[in-house]
Amino acid sequence: MGILDDISASLQKGDTSKVAEFTEQAIVSNIEPKAILDDGLLSGMAIIGEKFKKHEIFLPDVLLAAKAMYAGMDLLKPLMIKEGIPTIGKVVIGSVYGDLHDIGKNLVGIMLKGAGFEVIDLGNNVPAQKFIETAEESGAGLIGMSALLTTTMPTMKKTIELAKERGLYGKIKFMIGGAPLSSDYAGEIGADAYCFDGVNAVERAKEFLGVG
Repeated sequence: MGILDDISASLQKGDTSKVAEFTEQAIVSNIEPKAILDDGLLSGMAIIGEKFKKHEIFLPDVLLAAKAMYAGMDLLKPLMIKEGIPTIGKVVIGSVYGDLHDIGKNLVGIMLKGAGFEVIDLGNNVPAQKFIETAEESGAGLIGMSALLTTTMPTMKKTIELAKERGLYGKIKFMIGGAPLSSDYAGEIGADAYCFDGVNAVERAKEFLGVG
């Protein structure tokens, strides 16, 4: 079993210290940062994603694996920046204005990062203008909006209308998610997709940004 397999296996167990230790060993052994990322960290998170999708593991297991992944990513990040290794795409996410719920949004962020996306997480209570301005400034091709309250859902429509006003609709894709939402509502407001969980969000993000 190679060092990259060790990273992947430790990540799946949620063993933060082992992931950091093996990632450090891989770096010292002059293994390419991209290989450590793709064949160690991201391959482990991909397996976690599949198991979560099949209900073989649960949210606490995903959170532990994510914590372990971040331990490895923290060591890799300086090397990746130095070598100019690109992510597979940029995604802006947030819970919409008036909505302070973020558990689902956080899980989507974890799954997107685990798939290799650069995630700009605006947190919760995010106004329409903030979504659009951040996507413009960062060059993100996708905005993901979450809502748990029916009273906050109109911000999603407002964000998409603002994108239309600025000529960005079509250039930026929109995904929405949250308990009160549906595919019908996505169609009604002009969103590109309704995502029912984190794994589905990753699948749609890859589809929209033409990766994977």
